[in-house]
Amino acid sequence: MTTFRFRRGPLAAAALLVSALAIGGVALPSEAAPKGTTDLQILSFNDYHGHLQPPTGSDGTLVTSTGTTTAGGVEYLTSHLRQLRQGHKNTLTVAAGDLIGGSPFLSGLFKDEPSVESLDNLGLDVSSVGNHEFDEGVTELLRMQYGGCHPTEGCYDGDGYSGAEFPWLAANVAYKNGVTPPKPVEDYGSWFKASTGRTVLPPTWVKSVQGTKVGFIGMTLEGTPELVAQAGIQDVTFADEVATANLAAQDLRRKKVEAIVVLLHEGGLPPAGAAFDYNCNAGSSAALSGPIVTIAKNLDPSIDLVVSGHTHQPYTCNIPDPAGQARWVTSASSFGRVITETNLKLDRATGDVIRSSVQSVEHAVTRDVTPAADQTATITKWNTLAGPVGNKVIGSITADITRGGTAGSRRDVESSLSDLIADAQLAATSAAGAGGAQLALMNPGGVRADLVYAGSTAGEGDGNVTYGESFTVQPFGNLLVSMTLTGSQIERVLEQQWVTQSDGSVRFLHLGPSSGFHWSWSASAPVGSKIDPASITLNGAPVDPAASYRVTVNSFLADGGDGFTVFREGTNRVGGGVDLDAFNAYLGANSPVAPPAATRVTPLP
Repeated sequence: MTTFRFRRGPLAAAALLVSALAIGGVALPSEAAPKGTTDLQILSFNDYHGHLQPPTGSDGTLVTSTGTTTAGGVEYLTSHLRQLRQGHKNTLTVAAGDLIGGSPFLSGLFKDEPSVESLDNLGLDVSSVGNHEFDEGVTELLRMQYGGCHPTEGCYDGDGYSGAEFPWLAANVAYKNGVTPPKPVEDYGSWFKASTGRTVLPPTWVKSVQGTKVGFIGMTLEGTPELVAQAGIQDVTFADEVATANLAAQDLRRKKVEAIVVLLHEGGLPPAGAAFDYNCNAGSSAALSGPIVTIAKNLDPSIDLVVSGHTHQPYTCNIPDPAGQARWVTSASSFGRVITETNLKLDRATGDVIRSSVQSVEHAVTRDVTPAADQTATITKWNTLAGPVGNKVIGSITADITRGGTAGSRRDVESSLSDLIADAQLAATSAAGAGGAQLALMNPGGVRADLVYAGSTAGEGDGNVTYGESFTVQPFGNLLVSMTLTGSQIERVLEQQWVTQSDGSVRFLHLGPSSGFHWSWSASAPVGSKIDPASITLNGAPVDPAASYRVTVNSFLADGGDGFTVFREGTNRVGGGVDLDAFNAYLGANSPVAPPAATRVTPLP
């Protein structure tokens, strides 16, 4: 049985005081009791990433105050949402982006149409876009919103694709001047006249709750261009989150909307090892780090609640607004493992949120509830269509091959699986006619799941790797690109693993090197000087800063993704095949494959 926790807020305390005074015979003026208010429940989640089926391994667990528990799976997410809605006359379910993209095989194979179907089933009302909504470009995002069969792969399930029933909001993603939006975008709505510009999707959404308007502003992080392939976003710009939200809030207030919620795909980091229901509600944000802290501190005081995402972390925090008023900032982990429940009161006279009434709490999506039958049917339908492809065995492994690290910090350590993928990419492009590569590098964010030794429900048996499992590891369909870089440029690429962010924290994205390529880095050295050039070697020989080398990366990195802009300087580019095909071919040719030791890079104090 699931136990839900509720916090006693100031209004509850006031009610107890009123009751106590009444018992004592003290008369109170009638104005002391709240009048003319409407209760509203907001249920939120983020970073769903098409996880219809329960995520496995550490992706399917949560840290609690007493240990870990399994969580996630849309059948259970839906059941928990339906339970939480019971007894609430007014309830909205919202999300903060990355609902699609980077998805496991079951959804990714079908361009995330299964993900949208499952989100419609669970009753999602509105969501912001996230960076992964742009993985396949603006045009494909518009198809996901408004419907239509895939332009090259056609219809998948026989009844077409009608689009999402919920709106995605994109307040800070606008078409560049001179760009004509694809038809029928100019007929989609009047939001092109908003002060946020000609956004690709509406910037805001308004819902009337018993006569009181509640407005939602949806945005992705400004740094989205560093995280997605450039080809699909060439016609749009990504604006500053604070400036955009404040403009959108002004638009809403001009429409007599005073209750305002921001859905933002950008987030923060709680302390390492914090439980999933971590609460930094001490009137400050001292224990939370990351970009969301600075953003929240600068959002206009008219904004009453911030629902965030992107970092795959759970937290509920009170970060006061610029006027000093308490304002909740929340995030609900990832993969459908957590639901944030926020309860608040709307003042019917002013139309605004009574800020002191806002209380947020996290609920684990445990698997001890009856799974939602309609979602089970959705999963069965898509599994039936995917089975012949997904269950094909393409190779075998001798043990788990993992991304390393722990949930939330997987990208700042050397990964056995990233190293293996780099080996596969080098093998696919080392021949003179295939690129002539001498080394390969893999970005950690492109590795989406572990390769697990234990057999799956497909029945392939222990050690065998199915196409569906390998697809889940690398779902993006990037092409391989071989290029020429000098030794000096390679050193600069390695330095770009560390980036100082706007809040002063340092982001570290540990590249995975192919076998034979090595470097050392210093934890205490400043950003920009982490790498000792003398430590960079290729097959035991020092890398010459003036010499040229052939390097293979995926097309995402080749375009400067994840901030690795030096790759854009690469010359004599040769295109290769799809990254997943290279990985599958390597597994097939070398099975059984043992996990590479993650010791190709040497960390120093």
